[in-house]
Amino acid sequence: MDLDFNGDVASLDAELLQLPEVSPLAIKANPCVAEKLFDQWLSLPETNSLVKSLLNNAKGGGPLNVAGGSSTNAAASNSLPSMFPAGSTPPLSPRSSSGSPRIMKQRAGPSALGSPLKLVNEPVKELIPQFYFLNGRPPPNELKERCLFRINQFFYGHMDGLQMHEFKPVTKEICKLPSFFSTALFRKIDVDCTGVVTRDAFVDYWINGNMLTKDIATQIYIILKQPDVKYLAQDDFKPVLRELLSTHPGLEFLQSTPEFQERYAETVIYRIFYYVNRSGNGRLTLRELKRSNLIAAMQHADEEEDINKVLRYFSYEHFYVIYCKFWELDTDHDFLIDKENLIRYGNHALTYRIVDRIFSQVPRKFTSKVEGKMGYEDFVYFILSEEDKSSEPSLEYWFKCIDLDGNGIITRNEMQFFYEEQLHRMECMAQEPVLFEDILCQIVDMISPEDESYFTLRDLKGSKLSGSVFNILFNLNKFMAFETRDPFLIRQERENPTLTDWDRFAHREYIRLSMEEDAEDASNGSADVWDESLEAPF
Repeated sequence: MDLDFNGDVASLDAELLQLPEVSPLAIKANPCVAEKLFDQWLSLPETNSLVKSLLNNAKGGGPLNVAGGSSTNAAASNSLPSMFPAGSTPPLSPRSSSGSPRIMKQRAGPSALGSPLKLVNEPVKELIPQFYFLNGRPPPNELKERCLFRINQFFYGHMDGLQMHEFKPVTKEICKLPSFFSTALFRKIDVDCTGVVTRDAFVDYWINGNMLTKDIATQIYIILKQPDVKYLAQDDFKPVLRELLSTHPGLEFLQSTPEFQERYAETVIYRIFYYVNRSGNGRLTLRELKRSNLIAAMQHADEEEDINKVLRYFSYEHFYVIYCKFWELDTDHDFLIDKENLIRYGNHALTYRIVDRIFSQVPRKFTSKVEGKMGYEDFVYFILSEEDKSSEPSLEYWFKCIDLDGNGIITRNEMQFFYEEQLHRMECMAQEPVLFEDILCQIVDMISPEDESYFTLRDLKGSKLSGSVFNILFNLNKFMAFETRDPFLIRQERENPTLTDWDRFAHREYIRLSMEEDAEDASNGSADVWDESLEAPF
């Protein structure tokens, strides 16, 4: 078929015809056919209405819903009228999909109109490092190599291993533990009791056992505790204190009196469990150890030559005061005290009612096996609670005493029950009595409880004056001292805020006791002779 064509073929893009039934390559090869088809398309009524609609939209500033310059948008091409009647489209010759430019263009990327399906990148798998290790985190290579270098230095020339008396530098310098843990650590490694610890045995325990990466509280806990248990008992501390007594320069003078060495060690252990074992069950957990100041006190005791400067737990002066106070009350020296003995404490400061509550074992079960008798450990808990009512163990101790029905609150009636005896004692001593109603108002102002009709342990722990409340209820001497506060003592407290009430009491009592002993020695004509009566219990 010969057709004459005089138009500008270059101005007509074959793809603008959007004829899915005809290949664009065929149209481009026959431009005259394309021109004829375009003229025929323009003459269609559907095309006429479409063009008018587009013109109206353009004049009104509306969007032009027209297909772009890509033949891949089938939806847009279907919206335009086709020149071929339905069912009359001639079949295309079969061809390879890889050679079709239309297929190639579809694979190239999304259309210019923008596809609602966005390209999603493959998720990158993030490698999470291991954070749980059954036996503790292994040490980093750099730390491990540095520790091995130090170990080799200490074990150099000791091919057969180190003996116990040679092991202390390893404990101090490599393990960074207090030196008096040397024996306990040595025996923990030397499980076969050979008397020596080899380099390989130490490396296996300290490095391969991941002790190197543990915090010092966990290290001490593992070293002291018995196998297959998850707590520390009182006996677990005895080896450490025995070594402290035998090596500390501030305790050398006790080596000639082993019986007092034993009493000192017991007192330190009782003080540790009083403050650290908050559950009060005699089983000190790792959590309790970490929350306490015991590790810092141990390190202080290891560095300080004057043991009396280590006020927490280890002070010999504090032990001396506790032991002498107990010995004064124990008139028959059977190492047990009863109600009549305890009522004399502090120059008869306590009321009979509070002593009855103590011996009813409400605040704490006695360790003494004798009915109606308080042992030395029980007395340690009592005196620490009595002389420092600002500490949490003390507040819990006395709260249980005042809470007669054990319902967890202290009511007006319970406080009045204990104050009645105080009121009677003031009258007997010709003191001006203070009515309970006035005292109750004062206590409410001091504590500021959430509910003014009763007091909870939480209310008492939230006030700095809680100790004075207990003194008002059952300690007449301290009650009178509180009513007539000495400005000199108040200034002393402000100058040394780090000292506790127990620290101040122990310091005063130690001075008094030492002066009494010096005076007694002077009257006997010998200041160097030890009072043999103190050794009677042993």
